[in-house]
Amino acid sequence: MRYSKILVRATNWVGDAVMSLPALRAIRRQFPDAELVVLAKPWVADLYARESWCDRIILYPAARGWRARLRVARELRRERFDCAILLQNAFEAALIAFLARIPVRIGYDRDGRGLLLTTRVPVPEPGDIPPHQRFYYLEMLRRAGVIDAIPDMPAIRLERPDVPVTDTVGVSPGAAYGSAKRWLPERFAESAARLARAAGGGSVAIFGSRDERPLCDEVAQAVRAAGIEAHNYAGETTLKQFIEMAARCRVFLTNDSGAMHIASALGVPTVTIFGATDHIATGPTGELARIVREPVSCAPCLLRECPIDHRCMTGVTVDRVVDEASELLKR
Repeated sequence: MRYSKILVRATNWVGDAVMSLPALRAIRRQFPDAELVVLAKPWVADLYARESWCDRIILYPAARGWRARLRVARELRRERFDCAILLQNAFEAALIAFLARIPVRIGYDRDGRGLLLTTRVPVPEPGDIPPHQRFYYLEMLRRAGVIDAIPDMPAIRLERPDVPVTDTVGVSPGAAYGSAKRWLPERFAESAARLARAAGGGSVAIFGSRDERPLCDEVAQAVRAAGIEAHNYAGETTLKQFIEMAARCRVFLTNDSGAMHIASALGVPTVTIFGATDHIATGPTGELARIVREPVSCAPCLLRECPIDHRCMTGVTVDRVVDEASELLKR
């Protein structure tokens, strides 16, 4: 198959966007001369736009409703794409590609959208592929015949910005999915302060969304109380700015979050505390990523809120996190 203009419907969330990067790079390798355009929500667009394999971004509006969807379809129809690869699973993604009259529409046959696809890819059964989420996207390409085999990609990588590494300890104490994923803020603060002190004059940068600003401020105040400089950037950075600032960090401490995926994909030494979610399926990759978890019987529960005593998180000590980070910093 040969395509000259390919549309990729991107996933909607930062973590999924990072985990889909190996599939996107595989598409580029398979079609080096094609124009590769990504249709993405505004809050993830900057992640793709800075990557060299991406020729162009088309923003999918945040506005809901049929009028907004039809406007997108009309815009795509004028572009005359010859292939659409749908990394997003939703019915809507296939409908937009169908309405845009893109002749080849490739995606997983799920969410009732099979009749809208020209290449309906069966969803892998448990055990068919390795458990990490990046293989889910790669397997769709393989089953569709876009690639011949799953490439050997042991680590997910973002293209690193050309910025110097500083003695900054990055911290992301929030998690959009729910409080069950969050380690205790006072332990984040103590861990970060100890690592910054060991760096001999290091500082701490705390990141999060606008809604997470009070949580991040709690961490910042505790770090300052320990005599370490701290800045709360929650709600102050764009995604592009966060990527650049995370790349400057000497080490990054985080829950299972979009920040975790970005920091580890940038090659920043990253320590992640896992509890409610599946560290095997969605954990960070690469030699500079470490996972700390308490192997309790109820984890991973995949719940947003802990119905009992949050033992998967309270069982993780500051010493364990600091030790893992310190070992990484020796590499």
